[in-house]
Amino acid sequence: MSLISSTFRAAAGIAALIAFSSAGLAEEILINDAKSSPESLSAAPDGTLIVGSASSPFIYKVKAGGTTVEKFFDASSEGPGTFFFGILVDAENNTVWACQLTPVPDTKPVQRKSKLRSFDLNTGEAKVSWSLPGDTNTCNDFAFGPDHSLYIADTANGRIYKLAPGAETADLFVEHRSLMGIDGITFLDGVLYVNSVFYNNLYRVPVDESGKPGTPVDIWMDQPVKGPDGMRAANGKLFVAENGAGKISALTIDGDKAHVEVVKDGLDTPTAVEPAGDVLWIAERGAGKAVSVPMPK
Repeated sequence: MSLISSTFRAAAGIAALIAFSSAGLAEEILINDAKSSPESLSAAPDGTLIVGSASSPFIYKVKAGGTTVEKFFDASSEGPGTFFFGILVDAENNTVWACQLTPVPDTKPVQRKSKLRSFDLNTGEAKVSWSLPGDTNTCNDFAFGPDHSLYIADTANGRIYKLAPGAETADLFVEHRSLMGIDGITFLDGVLYVNSVFYNNLYRVPVDESGKPGTPVDIWMDQPVKGPDGMRAANGKLFVAENGAGKISALTIDGDKAHVEVVKDGLDTPTAVEPAGDVLWIAERGAGKAVSVPMPK
């Protein structure tokens, strides 16, 4: 073997090792500034991050592999105090879904009106805008079900709405006292799971063959989860942001029980988690950052 060949192979091996090691390398991206309050985030297939702000009327965009933050959408015209909660990329339809909230003027305690919004993933052009029913409501987060409908959590009213594919208005799917404080919502193996940020609980929402929901079933967790917030499913587990404990935890479901394992702690008010290939992205609201950690196996 020639010296040139040996040197080339060694260099190639080092490059491959660097590429392999960096694949799951942790990253931190400041979203505009430390006060941007990123409440939710979602990743496009190419790695682009879309991040909402709970302290401003902006949705932000960070291109894959970069740290430069751009404004994706500006809702300043929607009224003073407008901000965003849930964010979800719908790559199949080249769409970003968002929960937009605006305070109702001169109300004590403060009431908020919220809208389900959608935007073109490439251009940020506004598409669907649907106002949730009621004097006050909190569109918080959403998830796509096996039927390709969008299921929307209303925290203030203990409700889940369902937006059928192609529809521009949603219907009430289920309302139940157990769902007061509903925050995170996701499907694992076709089963609907939600959590309550008010009561630190996790529920399974059974659905019969006709699509009718039943009474939410309380899932017993083998250790406390404090302030469960954004929740997503990947690798057969539920990943949940604990905003009250500064943790991201993985929940392994076994019937009506869940085993809790801490994935990352020491975070400043984590409010969302997003599986994206070999990493988990986290919205660290208290620090104004999007943070990634290697995806647990």
